[in-house]
Amino acid sequence: MSDADSSVARERVIESMEQSAEVYGLSRSSGRIYGVLYFAAEPLSIPELVDETGYAKSTVSNVTRTLSRVGLIHRKSSAGGGRRVRFEAERDVWFILQDVFQQYIQREVQTTLRTIRRAEEQVPPDTHEQEHIQNLRETYEDLEEIVQLASDYSAAELREALEAYEQ
Repeated sequence: MSDADSSVARERVIESMEQSAEVYGLSRSSGRIYGVLYFAAEPLSIPELVDETGYAKSTVSNVTRTLSRVGLIHRKSSAGGGRRVRFEAERDVWFILQDVFQQYIQREVQTTLRTIRRAEEQVPPDTHEQEHIQNLRETYEDLEEIVQLASDYSAAELREALEAYEQ
């Protein structure tokens, strides 16, 4: 693979990270900065991120603060004790996904389940609506269990359990 091919592939992945960031409630610029840091050979400073992304320094500063707060990137001190702060991406993607499961998906599933359970109590028994709501509740309870398992176990542990189940 040539350097040009590698660069195109890298850019495609970073563009995908931009789109994914929006799904998780972050800005596209958050996805791009995370992607640039993910592929960086070493931690990058804010001026280096400005050069790499073309974003304004204020945008890079705000995004790095947000990404640091949610654990997607980490602050590193400059070599030799310099004042310039550098940033590196969290590369354990499963850790990131577990965090997303816990912070966003689990909360959303629990909120929806509470609403479904309240609705289930309000619908008269033996009605078409009750059957639909009950099916929906059961599906969300299964989803809640899946999200909990994904939050509690590593990808390797889940894969091992699934492989054992298939046998």
